[in-house]
Formats: sequence, structure tokens, C-alpha cells
Amino acid sequence: MGGGGQQTESSEPAKGGVVGPGGGRGGSAVYTWEEVQRHSHRGDQWLVIDRKVYNITQWAKRHPGGIRVISHFAGEDATFLKPLLIGELAPTEPSQDQGKNAALVQDFQALRDHVEREGLLRARLLFFSLYLGHILLLEALALGLLWVWGTSWSLTLLCSLMLATSQAQASWLQHDFGHLSVFKKSSWNHVLQKFVIGHLKGASANWWNHRHFQHHAKPNVFSKDPDVNSLHVFVLGDTQPVEYGIKKLKYMPYHHQHQYFFLIGPPLLIPVYFHIQILRTMFLRQDWVDLAWSMSFYLRFFCCYYPFFGLFGSVALITFVRFLESHWFVWVTQMNHLPMEMDHERHQDWLTMQLSATCNIEQSTFNDWFSGHLNFQIEHHLFPTMPRHNYHLVAPLVRALCEKHGVPYQVKTLKKGIIDVVRSLKKSGDLWLDAYLHK
Repeated sequence: MGGGGQQTESSEPAKGGVVGPGGGRGGSAVYTWEEVQRHSHRGDQWLVIDRKVYNITQWAKRHPGGIRVISHFAGEDATFLKPLLIGELAPTEPSQDQGKNAALVQDFQALRDHVEREGLLRARLLFFSLYLGHILLLEALALGLLWVWGTSWSLTLLCSLMLATSQAQASWLQHDFGHLSVFKKSSWNHVLQKFVIGHLKGASANWWNHRHFQHHAKPNVFSKDPDVNSLHVFVLGDTQPVEYGIKKLKYMPYHHQHQYFFLIGPPLLIPVYFHIQILRTMFLRQDWVDLAWSMSFYLRFFCCYYPFFGLFGSVALITFVRFLESHWFVWVTQMNHLPMEMDHERHQDWLTMQLSATCNIEQSTFNDWFSGHLNFQIEHHLFPTMPRHNYHLVAPLVRALCEKHGVPYQVKTLKKGIIDVVRSLKKSGDLWLDAYLHK
């Protein structure tokens, strides 16, 4: 999960803690896991990092992903954050809470250390410069096509395809900046993310980060991962359909969801649902900076295409581009997660949790480009700040670690990944129908 590396002054003193320089606490206080896990509420949140106990109650409110991201880990062991020290675990306490596999946690930490030593968290700026260049080139070629050859139906369709491609690729690039995986300085990543998602796409960086960091913190966990909040339109996994069925909840004909998914999923996610959600979020949070970036996209777009299509034609063009992009985005993002395990919180260790919720798609030059290297979804979730061009280097090490500890490591073909999305929806719909009728 990406983060801003922020440090702030702590909240109220914790028992036994001594105030240290800069508002931190001394390490004299000791706690049991039972004590730590009492502090897992919105107004009282602690974390454990390498046996050190931190009070992140106030800091969480200023985290880039919002308070919900930190809340998901409160009272647990988390290794991705460095808030304020208030003490440490008692010597008699294990390093992992709730019976997590100590050997697996230690081996993953060793792998993490190896990744850092080998420089796999360092980005090649040329890679991302060329990537940005190919997006800008597609934008220029789409416009140039109309300037030189006119606006026939065939050329307009080709222009739309090129714009949809640039939009999809810009989605993957802003994702890189959002995870702080390009520049060493967080501020540079933040600015470039706003440029790409705002000026090149017309969306909001803060909206995306708030949503996406929650997904990375607890993937496929109901009530914690917003990507599995289907607003009662779909039932997902094996648990939710049965719960809905037993309660006789029928907001939709869920046994047909694998069919109506094609009508309201890929076609509408970006042009309708995301568009409304982005505007609503920016106005409600008074996020005028992101709104300005977003409006700069639409100003540029209409200045470029109004001379060819007029106002309504330009609106139709961007709507069609969003429609095409939405299909691309949905299939790429869902084939890695939707067929995997979905359940309520189970308090698993980091590697087990991520592997149960993610799978990979086979590597190829096309798959890498088409998915923005998210075909390496497992590696991306385990090392969220790793530059994407290094995923293939760490993948064999991750696979070996999983084999050692008996953790399933799934790799599919692109075709099977897409088919499994539909199969998963049908299976969940059937589970719902059985529970609805017979339980």
C-alpha cells in the first residue's frame, strides 16, 4: 500500500509511556496482545510494528488514504506504517497476533529485506518517461488523425479507440504514481499523479487514493474493501450470497447476475458510477485542487474536439471513449480478484491475506502492456511500492516462498482469467438462489 511517509505529533499519553523528542513515546511501556486489541476503534487505534506499539489515533486522520485504511489494521500487526511509538510488546508475547504463522511472517520479512538490498524498489525513470510518452503520442495521433483526414465514421471510430487506449494506459500510470513507486520524493509522485489522473483523465487523485488504499489494506474483505461493495447489485464470493439468501434479500435477480453483469458492469462502471462518485467526492470534500485538475482535462478536450464535432458531438465522443475504457478497466481489474476468496475479516498475516485474494495472469509482452503489469497482481499486492518493471524479478522468489509454506500461488491465462469472472458470478448467484429457496 502506498503512503506519504508522514509523521505527526501523537495523541494523548498512553499508560506507562514517556514523552520523547518530537512527541514520540519512550519504549518503557509494555503491552500484551489483549491490551493492544482493545484499541481497535475509530477513536482509539494502536498498531504493532516489529514488536513496537504505536498509537496512531490522531495520525490516522491525516493519512493519505483516510482514517478507514488505518482502522482496518487497528489492534493488529501491521508492517507498512511508522506512526508514533508508545511502548512495545511484553517479552512473553509472540511477535504475531492471533496465532499467525511466525515462520511465514519471518520468511516474508527476510524476502522484503532481500528486495530492498537488491534495489528492486528503485524505479527506472526512463521506463516511466517512455510510458508517459506513448500515452501523449496516442493523444496527439488521435487529434492529428482528424486534422489531416477528417471526421468520417471510420476515422472517428479509430480516433475513439486511440483515445480509449491512452485513457486506459493513463489509468495504469497514475496508479504507479499513486503507489509512490516512481520517484524517491513522495511529493513528486503526488504531483505527477494529479497531472495524469487529473489533466490526462479528468478524475481525482485523492478520490482514487482513498478508495484504492483501502483495497490494498484488506483486499476482498467485506465492509473494508470498497471494491467488493457492490451496492446490492451483485452478491460475491461464497459467504455473502448465502447470507443474502438466508435473510431473503432480493434486490436483484442474483441467479442471473452473470448475465446482467455484461449490461451494467463493464459498460457503466467508469462513464456512470465512477463519474458520479468522483464529482460527488470532490464537491463534498471541497477538494478544489483536484477539481481544477479535472476541469483542465475537459477544457482541453473540448477545445480540441469542439471544432470537429460541436458540443453534443464532443460529449458523445468522450462518453463513447469512457464506455470503451470501462470495459478494458473492469476486465483487467476483476480477473485478478473477483474469482478469489471473499469473506469477512479473518485476521490473516499479510502474505496469506494477499494471496487468498489475488491471482496472476501469465506474463507476455502484450499482457504486461494491456494490464499495466497488473498481471503480476500478487507481487503488486505484496510489494505495493515496487516499480512494476521489477515484478517479474521478484515473482520466482514469491512463488518459492509460497511453495515452502503451502500457500496457493495461482497463475492463469488471460482467457481463463476473463472466463473465471463470469463463472464466479454464476456460482455466487447459484449459492444465493439455493439459500433463498431452501434455507
